[in-house]
Amino acid sequence: MDLTPEPVKKLLAKYKFRDVAIEELQKVHRIHPDMQIHVGSFTSTDKTQKDLLKLIGNIPVKYQGRTYNLPILMWLLESFPFTPPVCLLRPTANMVVREGRHVDARGRIHLPLLHNWDHPRTSVNGLLAEMIAKFEEEPPLSTRPSDEAEDPNDLLALVSRIKMNEGGNRFDSVKVTVVGSGDLGMATVMSIMAKGGVDKLVLIDIPECSTKSGTMDLEIFSLPNVEVSKDLSASAGSKVVVMTANAWSNEQSYVGVVQTNVDMYRGIIPGLARLSPNAVLLIASQPVDIMTHVAWRQSGLPPTHVIGAGCNLESERLAHIFNISLVANNAGKKPWVIGEMSDNKVAVWSTVTPGIVTHPELSPVSNSTKPLIDRGFELLKGKGQRSWSVALSIADITHSIVTDQRKTHSVTTLAQGWGGISAAVFLSLPCVLGASGSTRLAGVSLVQEDDSKLKESVLSLDSLMSQLRL
Repeated sequence: MDLTPEPVKKLLAKYKFRDVAIEELQKVHRIHPDMQIHVGSFTSTDKTQKDLLKLIGNIPVKYQGRTYNLPILMWLLESFPFTPPVCLLRPTANMVVREGRHVDARGRIHLPLLHNWDHPRTSVNGLLAEMIAKFEEEPPLSTRPSDEAEDPNDLLALVSRIKMNEGGNRFDSVKVTVVGSGDLGMATVMSIMAKGGVDKLVLIDIPECSTKSGTMDLEIFSLPNVEVSKDLSASAGSKVVVMTANAWSNEQSYVGVVQTNVDMYRGIIPGLARLSPNAVLLIASQPVDIMTHVAWRQSGLPPTHVIGAGCNLESERLAHIFNISLVANNAGKKPWVIGEMSDNKVAVWSTVTPGIVTHPELSPVSNSTKPLIDRGFELLKGKGQRSWSVALSIADITHSIVTDQRKTHSVTTLAQGWGGISAAVFLSLPCVLGASGSTRLAGVSLVQEDDSKLKESVLSLDSLMSQLRL
């Protein structure tokens, strides 16, 4: 590895640990002599640019009896080697990045060693060895579809997990991650797999979560297509990421208890968003209105991709009660429970046309129909939210997203602008869910009593958010 070119020497002199960095690069050269050092302009996540050193080369990866040269790029940050390099694939024009457990859609590489970097215990040579091992299990590149013959020595074989439909078109497998292995997390795993539409489910066991883990039993009685991991990188490439973890503390104040959950989220949510940038985050941690807002702020994802389980269960229960107990002929109307997950929940109606997939129109509860709604809420009392009942609701929401059903659910979403709400708070509102996330239905003017409840919730949630350290 030639470190004598003037641009390299000049930039290397600016590195905080120049001598240690040179020693590390020499070690890389002894094992990977083809890796070359260059100077380049690195663009960080905040769009700022700086000149950095980068290692460019190929690593040998064996797949189905052949050895392929996998092109990679490693940006060396100014505190290298005490900070890990930023690792990327360098696909040629004939290659396609295959988003998966260790690679995101943009070709950035995520490995356990990068998340647990601790030089000198960890090194670039160790990182390259791990990279080779992981990519032999799950190749990150495939051949770009073309009518022309390709050189098999330059391209990785098509990943075996790609499914084919009857017409021969390629589809990515559907992967869902559940974070948190307490009662709700375990019930959610079972419910999602029973509902179908998912090819692989990853259960992340979070040590910070205070609930008792059921992962040992799940590993003993292993389920097909279910993986248990303690490493967030296992979630990479998920279509939906469900957060069920709670980290309750012995704090006496409510704000202190919620802050404990917020602090746990701070160490998890940004990583999940980075590993699955196109996923929908589905929050079931408590309090769901606040934690969905926190997840949105911490993830950097658009609000259409961060939702909470919210009042979906109550809405489905209320609709069921109306159909079997209260209204013999509901004239195509369905009640929706909206608002905060508290006693301030209210209801609206929507018109349902069987067999027609469209955005239903909402209408407020009138004085004549309010007694009916109140009776429905009375019948809902005493029906607690057990882990398995909440999990069934989560599975229903997840199924609508991964199968792109465009089905309406009452889920926690950004309520700003709905029905005159000006504050950036999250409430349960009817939303159409699909592969591209959530689409909120248009707002309505509520009757005075219901409007007062919603406004009270907005003020309460806005006040609590202002007291949290995000």
